[in-house]
Amino acid sequence: MDWATSIAEQRIREAIESGSFSDLPGKGKPLPKDELEGVPEELRIGYRILKNAGALPPELELRKEMVSLEQLILACDDETERAKYRERLTPIKLKYQSLMRERGWTGLNAFENYRGQVEHKLTK
Repeated sequence: MDWATSIAEQRIREAIESGSFSDLPGKGKPLPKDELEGVPEELRIGYRILKNAGALPPELELRKEMVSLEQLILACDDETERAKYRERLTPIKLKYQSLMRERGWTGLNAFENYRGQVEHKLTK
C-alpha cells in the first residue's frame, strides 16, 4: 500500500469515528443509476471529464449540429436555402456515421430508417 492510500484510509477512519458520515443525504437509499452506463467502459472517464468541463463529446456536437440543420430545413420556405442547408448537413451526417462505426456503436441507422413513420405517427 502506498503512502497516499494509507493517508486516505486514515482520514476515512477518522471521519467515521467523528460521525461525519452519519447524516449524509441519501443515506440508506440505493445509488442513482450511472447516466453513462450505455457508453463503452473505455470512453466513460473521458466523457465524464468532458461533462464536468461543460463540453460535449464530438458525436454529440455533430448530433446537435445535425438537429439544428434539420430544423432549419423544415422551417425554410425558400428551396435554394433549403438546398444549401441540405448540402451542409450531408457531410456532417457522414462524419457522424463514420465516428459511430469507428466507436463500435451499431444500430444507429435504425431511427433514420423509420424516422418518417415515427414523425408521421407523432404529428398526426
